[in-house]
Parts: sequence; structure tokens; C-alpha cells
Amino acid sequence: MKLTFLGAARTVTGSKYLLDTGRSKVLFDAGLFQGLKELRERNWQDFPIKPDEIDAIVLTHAHLDHCGYLPKLVAAGFRGRVFCTAGTQDLCKIVLPDSGRIQEEDAANANRHGYSKHKPALPLYGEQDAFRALTLLQPVGYERPMPVADGVEVDFVNAGHLLGSAYARVRAGGRTILFGGDLGRFGRPVLPDPTMMAEADYLLVESTYGNRVHEQDDDGAELAEVIEATALRGGRLIIPAFAIGRVEEVLYWVKRLEEAKRIPVLPVFVDSPMAVDALARYTERLNELDAEMQPEHRDDKAPHDEAAHEPTTVRQVHVQQERQVCAFCTERFQTISSSADSKQLTASKMPAIIISSSGMATGGRVLHHLKAGLPDKRNTVLLVGYQAAGTRGRLLADGAPAVKIHGQTIPVHARVASIGSMSAHADSNEILRWLGGFDRPPDLTFLVHGEPPAMEALNAFIGAKLGWSCKMPDHRETVEIV
Repeated sequence: MKLTFLGAARTVTGSKYLLDTGRSKVLFDAGLFQGLKELRERNWQDFPIKPDEIDAIVLTHAHLDHCGYLPKLVAAGFRGRVFCTAGTQDLCKIVLPDSGRIQEEDAANANRHGYSKHKPALPLYGEQDAFRALTLLQPVGYERPMPVADGVEVDFVNAGHLLGSAYARVRAGGRTILFGGDLGRFGRPVLPDPTMMAEADYLLVESTYGNRVHEQDDDGAELAEVIEATALRGGRLIIPAFAIGRVEEVLYWVKRLEEAKRIPVLPVFVDSPMAVDALARYTERLNELDAEMQPEHRDDKAPHDEAAHEPTTVRQVHVQQERQVCAFCTERFQTISSSADSKQLTASKMPAIIISSSGMATGGRVLHHLKAGLPDKRNTVLLVGYQAAGTRGRLLADGAPAVKIHGQTIPVHARVASIGSMSAHADSNEILRWLGGFDRPPDLTFLVHGEPPAMEALNAFIGAKLGWSCKMPDHRETVEIV
């Protein structure tokens, strides 16, 4: 058997691993490359095998760097089944069509304004390609072995990283390969701890934070300070957050701090239709979340009506959306659906907490809020997730005095803060804790989904503390599975 690393090799993006057993070819994850231009250009390169030669695809979860290339493969001829958990299927129905729309909009804007060297600029794939990809999804429950191709059996084990996230445990050729996907964290809210594993012959494990330890959980103290200080200045707190996954934890903490009367009660706006849809999916699957999210630990109160002045039809839509996600509702919670409402919110100067995507400030509605809010020293921008090199979020995190948004240079006078404890990726200690649950070391452990410094540090930690043999594969490298 051969395993080829087609993404997330010495980088944190574009996860794709091709297993060729000699009898079948199965692709594990189909992620988009994001971030630096040199990485994004890989999305446009010819795939190393014809997509119609792939017998099946297995997805570990619904973040775009793990599933966002799927419509491109379908458009290029893939016609097999795509195996995933039911939670991943739910979230893919949200993120993939949105990704297709963004690709089409970006191409249209490039053609309209003439800033692409390609004439005409084309989308990587479109919304209809995404809808076709969704028809191929085959949901499978956790820990239910499923034959996915000739001689290849897969079952999913909860990874605690995102709703529906999983490790893919593969049995083929008498060997067990564990595709780790992204590894969740221990003792965090909303999601359960990652499931401990006993053994695997070969293991792929992420190394995003392989050289770092997350900030200690301070029971929301840092977030409370940021909210209170911003409120005292009469400013707005703008939180760029990943629409799928991070919004839920931010709302959890704001709600908890409100209920404990540790922060002033402010209007909380979720200005991201995708995030609102994702919140509804999380609420529908509370049984897959952390124990304290279960109904017996919550009081599902209807959201406080802070928009009675709105026309009845608009308010009815808002109330319906808010009730669908009330497991995460704060006291003055409001969802923003239409672009007109989003523009009205952007123009307002009312103190508020605004949660919008994207999490690295690379696109989406949050750019309008940043454009309006960054020049005002009363405001705060709070970064609550990993900021990849080359993104606007990384520039803000690194203290840039100005950033470009929609072709304009925007001065940064607002406070920029970050909270590292909210990451959904295990840090070096948590990775070692999870690896320590194995009864025996794998024959070989592949470090993936990390930048070289993080990989090298984790490699050293694993060697020193566990004595395991690890490999850091290069992009498109092929290794023998014996």
C-alpha cells in the first residue's frame, strides 16, 4: 500500500491524503489550501490522479481546509461516495455552497474591476458544483465500521474538534491506519473531549500547536475584562470568528459571564448567516456536545425582544432564528440575516458585541465592521483563533498600524486583543496526553497539519517523552505502508 501526502504537509492547510491499496484508491479529506498565495495557487494545479480514478473520499470534518476542495473534484469527474459523520454532512451543507458562491463572487469582482491577470477570471468552482458534491455525501454513525472501497473499511471516532469531527480509523491490507484529522481539546466547553485511542499501526496527527501551550483557562476572566473595558469606553467589541465552531464557544462564554453578572449586558449580534445556520445545527445535535450543553443543564428561555420597533415580518424571522439557537442565546441576542440589516448595524455606533466571520478577517461581513471600527480608539477587535501567515488577522495580531480592506488603507486605532485559550486545536501538552493513551506506539507516526517549527518541536517532544518514531512528510511525498 502507498500513502501520498497531497496537502497539510509542512503547512496547516489543504488536508488531503491518498491511500492506494493496489485494489482501490481512497482520498482522506479534500481540503482547500488557504492563506499564503503560494499555497492558494496549489488549488489550481492539476490533481496528481484523475478524480474519476478515486473510488471513495472520507472526510474527517467540515472545515474548508478539510472539505473545501470536494466540489472541485466533483466538477473534474469524481463520482464515488463521500463518507462522513452526520454532523459533518450537516455542516458541509452550509459551508460548501457558501464557498462556491464566494468563488463566483470573487471572479465576478475581479472581472468587473480588472484586477486579475486572467481574462476572464474564473472561479475554482461554483455553487452548483457544491450542490452536486453534497449529493454524494454518505453519513455514517460514530464507531460503525463501513466498507468504503474494495478492501478498505473505515469507522469514525469522535475527535472533539468540531460538531461531527472524527478520526478515520482505516483497516486495509491487514493494517490499521488512523487519520487523525484535527485533534480537539480536553476540558473545554461545548464539545466533548477527544476520544482516547489504544492502538494503530500507522498514525497521522496534527501539529498546528506542536510548539505551543495554550493560555490557561481563566474561567472567562480575560474575555470579561475586554468586554467591560470596551463598554466603559462606549465602544464596540468586534470579534472575527470562524462561523463553524468558534462562534459557539464565544457565545457560550458571553452567556456564562452575563448569567454570573461579571459583565454588563450588551446587545450581542451574530452577523453571519452561515454562523446562524451552524448554531441551529449544533442545537439540533446537543446529544453530541459536552454534558453541560444537554437540556437538563440549560434553561431554554426565549430571547429578550430588543427589536420590537422592527416590522412584524422581519421580527418574526429574527425570533424564529433565535429560538432555533437558544442553547447559545445571551440576554440581548440578535441574529443578522440580510445585507441591509448588516449595513445598518455597521453604520450604528451603539455599544455592542458583534460576532462575524471570517475568523482570520480574510473576507465576509466582518470586513465591513473592521473597516468602520478600526479607526476608532473606543473599539476593540478581539481575535479568538489561529491567524495564519498572510492573513489580515495575522497582521492585526502582529500589531500592524494599518491594514488594507477593500482596496483602502484603514488605520488601526482600536485596541486589538487576542485570547489564545479558545483554540479548537490541541496544544503540545494535549497532543502528548492523547498520544499517551496508546497501549503501544504505532510503527510510524506522521506529523501533519502544522508549520515546520511546530512540527519539529512536536517531533522532539514525542521522541523525548514517548520514544516514538515520527516522520514529517513533504508535499506530494509517497510512503510505503507495509
